[in-house]
Order: sequence, then structure tokens, then C-alpha cells
Amino acid sequence: MGPLLRDSPAGQLIVFLNRLNDLLTRLSGYSGLVVAFEIAIIWVCVYAIVKFVQGTRAAGALKGLLLLGIIVGIAARVLGGAEVFQRIGLLYDRLLAFLAIGLVVIFQPELRRALVRLGETPFFRSSPKEIALVIDEICEACKNLSRARFGAIIVIERSIAVAGAVEGGTPMNAELSARLLQTIFFPGSALHDLAVVIKGKRIAAAGVQLPLAEPDEMPDKRLGSRHRAAVGVSKECDALVVVVSEESGQIRIAERGRLTLVANSEELEIELKKRLHPQAIKQAIDDAVAAAQAEAAAEAPALNPANEATNAFEAIPHDQQQDETYGKGAA
Repeated sequence: MGPLLRDSPAGQLIVFLNRLNDLLTRLSGYSGLVVAFEIAIIWVCVYAIVKFVQGTRAAGALKGLLLLGIIVGIAARVLGGAEVFQRIGLLYDRLLAFLAIGLVVIFQPELRRALVRLGETPFFRSSPKEIALVIDEICEACKNLSRARFGAIIVIERSIAVAGAVEGGTPMNAELSARLLQTIFFPGSALHDLAVVIKGKRIAAAGVQLPLAEPDEMPDKRLGSRHRAAVGVSKECDALVVVVSEESGQIRIAERGRLTLVANSEELEIELKKRLHPQAIKQAIDDAVAAAQAEAAAEAPALNPANEATNAFEAIPHDQQQDETYGKGAA
């Protein structure tokens, strides 16, 4: 093809069609198994990213960027490979560098949250007895606070320190107890409006200001500032937050930016053990199964193999034997 014909509109169209035909030819030469494996890996990665940002402010922006990136990428690879559209390919390559920086800025909270989750470790390095003690004291305090309609917000620190996400507060370093928690959240107390932070089996601080989640991040718009604070701090770190509503007395648990409603203190205890000490749940299930089996075995009638005939058939009384004999004779 001559230079004049190649620079003409018809020549550009021919070059584009040849380029598209070469792309389709290369795609047809790929192994179907390899293509299926690559598509599966890409799908898993995209699904994990979408699930991670689901319910956050970044979800809408990420969907738009993915759609725009796919369209621009295909157009740049198809058009930019041709000699007449080299400038489009050059602009696309430069755009990718700016896009990478923009993604870091836009998704900075989500990226920090992802790194926090990668560094998570199991809650407490204490003994199971100490973990159970902490859960019992929190459940007892929440039961009484819920019954009295006293608002409360309790932050249970796990592997990631909450110091970077909270502001102010009054250091306490006091032994955890249900009575102390109830005293702190008693209306009129100087510390009752804000949060309590628990580290291990001690109350580290009270009157702590927590970051608030955005209103559009809340599952129910009627929930107040305590619930917004619980959602906000649980997004910043791996802390587990227990909230008692002042209006309704309902108890909720916030974890990873999601609120879970619990019916009563017994269900709260189960949920805390499930999240803080899952081995206790497994042990409780095993104990319940063993107890049920032992009770069933105790209620079952004992069978003596040596007296199976005696247990299965009753002996005929002597008078009944005589009556049957007389009956046969009369017959």
C-alpha cells in the first residue's frame, strides 16, 4: 500500500480492519483451557475487590472506573496498535500513570483498611478464662444498661490499636467490671456521652471521641451519633464495638463497618464469643452434644443379654396353664 493511499480515509480504514483481523486471529490461536483459567483468576480478583468496597462511598467510583478502564483499554489497544493512531496509544500509556496515583488518593481509606485486615491477629493473647471474664462483664453491664435505657458505646480493642482513630479521652487503666461500666454510662456522669475503650481485661480510657461514619453509610437513617461512631471506628481498625441505644434499649455490635442487632444479653454473649473467642463456641457445642448423648444413654433401658427371653416374654401363670388345659379337653 502506497503512502498516499495509506494516509487517505480509505487507507486508514483498511489498516484498522487489518489490525482488527490480526487481533481476532491471535485470539483464536489461544488454548481454550488457558483462556478459561485466566478469566477465572481475573473474575476472582474483581469479585474480591467489589466485595471489599461494597457498601462504601468508593463502590460507585470503582464501578465507573472499571467500566471506563475497560472501554478505554480496548479502544487504545485496537486503535493504538495501528500506525496511524500511535498518539492515542501514547496518551493511554501516560494516562495509566496518572490513574494509578489518582486511585491511591481516591481509595486511601479503603487501602488503609485492607492493610489493617491483612495484619489482623486473633483477639487477646490471654487465657480463655480471662477472655470469658471480659465477655461476662460486658454482657452483664449491657443487660442492665439496656433494661434502664441508658446509652453506651464500648470499644473492644483487638490486634490493631485504636489510638490513631480516636481523640482525647480520660485515661483510666482500671480493672474491667460491669459495675464500673454502668457507673461510667449513668446519665449525669461526666463521661457517659462518649465511648469507653477496653484493652485486654482493663478499661484503658473513657470519654473517648470516635470518628463518625457518613449518614449514607448507615443501614438505618434513624440511628443516632452513637451508632455512627461505632460504624466509623470499626471501619478504621479491627475493633469490635458494642452499642446500647438510649431510645430503644436495643443492643448492636459493629464490626468492619457493619451493624448487627442482638435480641438480648444471652445472644450478645454468643456473638462476642463467636467474634472474640471462637474456640469457646466449638467447645460449648461439643459439651452440649456430649451431654445430650449421655442423657440419651441414661434414659435408654438396659438390656441384659443373659435374660433376653425373660425380658421379651412373660412367664404364663400356673392357673392360666390349667385353664388352657381344661379348655383343650372340653374342646
